[in-house]
Amino acid sequence: MTRVLVVEDDPQLVRALIINLQARQYGVDAAPDGATALRLAAARRPDVVMLDLGLPDMDGVEVIRGLRGWTRVPILVLSARQGSDEKVAALDAGADDYVTKPFGMDELLARLRAAVRRTGETPLATGATLVETAEFTIDLLARKVHRDGRDVRLTPTEWHLLEILITNPGRLITQKHLLQEVWGVPQSNKTNYLRVYMAQLRRKLEADPSHPRYLITEPGMGYRFEA
Repeated sequence: MTRVLVVEDDPQLVRALIINLQARQYGVDAAPDGATALRLAAARRPDVVMLDLGLPDMDGVEVIRGLRGWTRVPILVLSARQGSDEKVAALDAGADDYVTKPFGMDELLARLRAAVRRTGETPLATGATLVETAEFTIDLLARKVHRDGRDVRLTPTEWHLLEILITNPGRLITQKHLLQEVWGVPQSNKTNYLRVYMAQLRRKLEADPSHPRYLITEPGMGYRFEA
C-alpha cells in the first residue's frame, strides 16, 4: 500500500484528503505542523509527502530541507501562495511539484499518481542506459542522441542540460538549479542562457519546436522533460 503523509493545519482539508485518499486505497498519516511531520516521516517512511507551506511552527520550505537531508521521497506542495518566487523557493529546496490552493481533487490525485510513478523510475535509479521517445532515443552511457536513424550532434553544454532534464522525468527543474549545475551561475539575469540552449535543443529534437512535446517550459519557474 502506498503511504501518504499529509502535512496540513486545516482540519477540514485534512479530513477531505484522508477520505479521498483512503477511498483509493492509500494509507494516510497526518501532521498538523512541521516538527510532527519530520518525526512521522522518519518513523513511518511515507512514499509521498503532501505539504502545506503555511504551517504554524515553521515554514514548509524548512520542512522540505529537513526531509531532503536524508530522503528522496516525492514532495507535493499544496499552498495558497501563488507568487512564482514562493514556488521557486519550494522547488529549489527539493519539492517535486506544486499545486496551488484551491485545487480540484481530480488534479491533485493525478499529480499524486504521477509522483508515485516517478519514484525509482528514473533511468539512473533503474540502471537503464536508454531513454526512448516516439521521436528520438538518448543513450546515457554512450552520451549520444539518435533521431530518424541518425546521430544528433549536441554540444557539451546542450548534453549537460538535456541529461539533467531526462534523468528527472516529469519533475520541474528550476532555472536557478539548471544555471548552477550547467554554468555555475544561479543569477536570474542569466536566464537568457537557458532560453537560447533550450531553443537549440528543441530544434534538434522536437518535431515542432514552437509547440514542444518533450522539453516543456513552466513560465517563470523552469523546465521539465515529459517522456
